[in-house]
Amino acid sequence: MKKNLSLLLPALLIIALSCNKETASERFTLLTSHVWTSDSLLANGIDASDPGEMLALFKGDASFNKDGTGTFGQYSGTWMFTDSETNIAISSPDMPLTLTTHIVELTSVSLKVTFNYPGDPPTSIRMTFKAK
Repeated sequence: MKKNLSLLLPALLIIALSCNKETASERFTLLTSHVWTSDSLLANGIDASDPGEMLALFKGDASFNKDGTGTFGQYSGTWMFTDSETNIAISSPDMPLTLTTHIVELTSVSLKVTFNYPGDPPTSIRMTFKAK
């Protein structure tokens, strides 16, 4: 009986641990498996990535780390999926507000997001990235 318990206990422990392990979603894996390089940064359909322009600080690489931290051009901060992984909320102490972006496309080679930046009138933003 003692021998049976000593064999059963490790097996139960392995089963319990494997049941608690969460599997990452496909979107989470796609987003966190790449460094993304900005391709186009548009405000109201016009390039806004040059120095001094509205999206200049987003130009460059973006990385979404598995722990919810990341870098977004020259910003660093946190990110998380919202609305059943259809949006990405990005926060940084260097940004005036949390940006909630809508995912238009997320594949192994392309990330495209849009959002409206508040103002009068609001600015329509579209940012596209390529996997590095």
